[in-house]
Amino acid sequence: MEHRPFYAVRPLLPVYPEPEDLPPARKRWVLVQGASVLHRDTPGPGTVLAPDPLPAGLACGEPVYLGTRDDLVYYAAEFPAGEVLPDGWHASPVRELDGKVPEGDMAIAAYAVRMLDFDRTTAFCGRCGADTRPLTTERARACTACGRIIYPRISPAIIVLVKKGEEILLARSPRSPPGFYSVIAGFNEPGENLEQTVRREVGEEVGITVRNIRYFGSEPWPFPDSLMIGFVADYAGGEIRVDHQEIEEARWYSRENLPSIPSKTSISRALIEAWIRREI
Repeated sequence: MEHRPFYAVRPLLPVYPEPEDLPPARKRWVLVQGASVLHRDTPGPGTVLAPDPLPAGLACGEPVYLGTRDDLVYYAAEFPAGEVLPDGWHASPVRELDGKVPEGDMAIAAYAVRMLDFDRTTAFCGRCGADTRPLTTERARACTACGRIIYPRISPAIIVLVKKGEEILLARSPRSPPGFYSVIAGFNEPGENLEQTVRREVGEEVGITVRNIRYFGSEPWPFPDSLMIGFVADYAGGEIRVDHQEIEEARWYSRENLPSIPSKTSISRALIEAWIRREI
């Protein structure tokens, strides 16, 4: 089923070896400060993508090659924490730019934040403690002493819309804003297939059983490193009993009485909207 939540857009093509001797007109930069991306005041195309050479006052760390799109090559760089930004520039978490910049630019910005975090957290080998270096043939780092190869971590998680007749199950996390509900989600455990994760998470969080589990779609969610795999399932039995840890309230909702639901940046919203349209 075709749907395009925010991170469903593939950001870049990682072409190796990294292109060399590029003219400035073919380079674009995403500048990152901690977990935030720098952007200009004026929303629209190019808001988070800086040209080459970088504007005055935006001296950054070493460039990190991200990949290519069309005829352009993209790089990320770290702007020092605590440094004052030039006039007209701000730092915001990627999700706060939703609706203000094109979704393709948002995907590149999120990818940049993720890759700089990968470089920071894998600067030293987890086996022997020696320095690591980036490889020039793939997205990975290699230990300079023992040769261990380190790849970006990906944490698979399921997200499932449970149907019961003309109603769906929506639940509230204690961490959610007041009145905000979403579908059930949780991380895959070692030794489980994804369908087993669906059954376990639904049972643990709300106490019911499900059947007829079918795939909906997937979405990279770099906060910091999840891959969300979406499913639809039918109610099979049991009464709602929330765990009061991950979930504080859950109930069945019809199309006519939906509460506040996730923004359009997520696959959870895509699942709910597909159900509203009676596509699933």
